[in-house]
Amino acid sequence: MEGSNRLDKLTKLREESKQGGGAKRIEAQHARGKLTARERIQLLLDPGTFVENDPFVVHRCTEFGLAGQRYLGDAVVTGWGKVNGRTTFVFAQDFTVFGGSLSEAVALKICKIMDLAMKAGAPLVGLNDSGGARIQEGVDSLWGYGNIFLRNTLASGVIPQISAIMGPCAGGAVYSPGITDFVFMVKGTGQMYITGPDVIKAVTGEEVSHEELGGALAHATKSGVCHFVADSDEQCLYDIRRLLSFLPQNNHEDPPVVDSGDDPNRQDPELLYIVPDDPSQAYNMHDIITRVLDRGDFMEVHRLFAPNLIVGFGRMAGRTVGVVAQQPAHAAGVIDINASDKGARFVRFCDCFNIPLVTFVDVPGYMPGTEQEYGGIIRHGAKFLYAYAEATVPKVSVITRKAYGGAYIVMSSKHLRGDINLAWPSAELAVMGPEGAVNIIFREAIKQAENPEEARQKLVSDYKDKFANPYYAAGRGYLDDVIDPRETRPRLINALEMLQDKQDTCPPKKHGNIPL
Repeated sequence: MEGSNRLDKLTKLREESKQGGGAKRIEAQHARGKLTARERIQLLLDPGTFVENDPFVVHRCTEFGLAGQRYLGDAVVTGWGKVNGRTTFVFAQDFTVFGGSLSEAVALKICKIMDLAMKAGAPLVGLNDSGGARIQEGVDSLWGYGNIFLRNTLASGVIPQISAIMGPCAGGAVYSPGITDFVFMVKGTGQMYITGPDVIKAVTGEEVSHEELGGALAHATKSGVCHFVADSDEQCLYDIRRLLSFLPQNNHEDPPVVDSGDDPNRQDPELLYIVPDDPSQAYNMHDIITRVLDRGDFMEVHRLFAPNLIVGFGRMAGRTVGVVAQQPAHAAGVIDINASDKGARFVRFCDCFNIPLVTFVDVPGYMPGTEQEYGGIIRHGAKFLYAYAEATVPKVSVITRKAYGGAYIVMSSKHLRGDINLAWPSAELAVMGPEGAVNIIFREAIKQAENPEEARQKLVSDYKDKFANPYYAAGRGYLDDVIDPRETRPRLINALEMLQDKQDTCPPKKHGNIPL
């Protein structure tokens, strides 16, 4: 009888812990278009796999009337389960309990699950929906944030860390997602900012809405903080599952191999017609990327930020690759400050987690202008170069058209330890474009010519004959081969298979000093 009572008590307490802040607050959460913490976890993880941790933890604060307001589990649900059959750790802030605010108890729960994720060598997903620090707990709440930030930093490059902003995330709370590898945001409900609209108005007089200041589209298009935008909680969680399918569990593993059923030797005649004959005419690099990858499946990262550069994940012969490519359809694919940051961050992630890099190059150079120079294009551009040079994963590239100047060097060139460098017959490798080069090299000769414009055009034609092709660079060994565009997929897959057991290192050091 006594044992039965004990079990009854356990069942009662467990059910109580699942109620969060109660039915009314759950109803209010749904009215905002948001799922509850537990509903989100159920959608993220494979059905029936969630194991909750710390369901009975309560806060310790007795000040400001909180002694009589305790909820089992406090304002976060933590635990682990499976995503696509692989162990994944998760914490989901519960907005129905004290607005999801961070107490000492909440921080301890989150830190415990982060420590377990590191020990188990498995990804960590944080579902953020919180009003911020629990002010009643004062510095104890700040202690909690500090400990979470420390763990985010130590876990960086060891296990994949993913953040989803599915509600408010303000003040110091934003730094945890800011450290993690990928940030998802839900339109209309997810918001991030250091200081809110009221404080901004009081200090600067500027008026701005919550969504304009820190909404998903603001961070996806302007700040670059957000990598993926979702229309709903459901889509966000589906996209996280999809992203995890491309990633290894930790930095000691290779990404999972998936049988895509796509012939590794498949050739594509359409690749012959994508790059226009006119070098000034744009085309869509996605048309090349999707034709080369398995089943055309490409998960683009940072799609709305710096669209002149494309980065994302796909598979070749079933194995994950990280794709980096110029987008000639936007600003001619030029490299600017934002593209440099975007590319450097992605390359370094791939290098952390043993994901080979496939680079498609069509780059006219770095963006000129005082705005870029004063904004630090040298410093930011150097990040991109640094990332490629430092990366030791297999690096293969295809130059589809232009590869000029320092921008050519940056894009996985042989000079930055590129393993296999290929080019299409349409490739042009040079210090700069023919027009600019002739104007500099033959300035005096053109001035003195009887017909300067005719002379200039003749010199431009001669320059094109010599450099507007890939054969000079191939003759120097800077390219490993010039290939038929139709053979791009099998040639890349062959190179990646050859490099599967590649060994490369950097000199022993604590860490480099990337030009941040």
